Amino acid sequence: MAGWGDSSMGLWQEIAHVITTQQGEANHDPTVRSVGGGCINQTYRLSLGNRHYFVKLNQASYGEMFTAEAAALQDLAQAQAVRVPQPLCWGQTGDRAYLVLEWLELGQGQSAAWEQLGRNLAALHRWQPPQGQARFGWHRSNTIGTTPQLNDWTEDWTTFWVDRRIGWQLQLARQRGGRFPQGDRLLAAIPQLLAGYTPQPALLHGDLWSGNAAVTIEGMPVIFDPATYWGDREADLAMTELFGRFPDQFYLGYRTAYPYEPGYEIRKSLYNLYHILNHFNLFGGGYASQANMMIDRLLRI
Repeated sequence: MAGWGDSSMGLWQEIAHVITTQQGEANHDPTVRSVGGGCINQTYRLSLGNRHYFVKLNQASYGEMFTAEAAALQDLAQAQAVRVPQPLCWGQTGDRAYLVLEWLELGQGQSAAWEQLGRNLAALHRWQPPQGQARFGWHRSNTIGTTPQLNDWTEDWTTFWVDRRIGWQLQLARQRGGRFPQGDRLLAAIPQLLAGYTPQPALLHGDLWSGNAAVTIEGMPVIFDPATYWGDREADLAMTELFGRFPDQFYLGYRTAYPYEPGYEIRKSLYNLYHILNHFNLFGGGYASQANMMIDRLLRI
């Protein structure tokens, strides 16, 4: 059995008990195998009889991160626009935090599936709750990777992006020893870069790079590992082009359902700067120079 060492049997028995209790399943001895994916959590397939579950594990201090992820998946599912894994249970056992999701068998996506994902994401971005949504943010802060992501409700998108996104990442990056000589100048320039642009708040995945989207063996597109908030839909679109661009059919499907606004190419760089700064805060290395080059380009616009 894959696990955390000699004590892993007790850990998996406890998680299995929570699953069977909450899901009304029959008791079975758990069998577990490690699966790939991500650099933050350890991930496993937990099997109880012929039922399979996807389990994320981390230190107990990451429990709130899992709680926020479960809430994000529930919000995304509420829109009934794009498939996400269902969160089943989450909590803490001993010194470990866990999140249990439904198990999805992933396959190789064909062009039609990626075009469908584009249409589905457009439907998510158009979706509004019954009472409407006029502000940017979310009902709680969460994480982008393991970095705290501030989601305090804000009436104005430009203010949100300056204070909760770029300004916050620059603050963390400087505390980490990063040098961003033009950072403050960029913060002052963002209102001009976004002048005249007033996006409708859209429910976002929030971390939509190519590693967080796939297609099931049934051919259904799915997105996972969200960092959800209400923001400009273009922030999701921009990230799909950052770390391995999605297939062209995805953009065809999205644009057909929800055409882009003029000026997207400029805003795309501003939105992706957030993720590059965050990667510096997570991993260091060459991300600082990449961020500085992006800042310089934005200031030349």
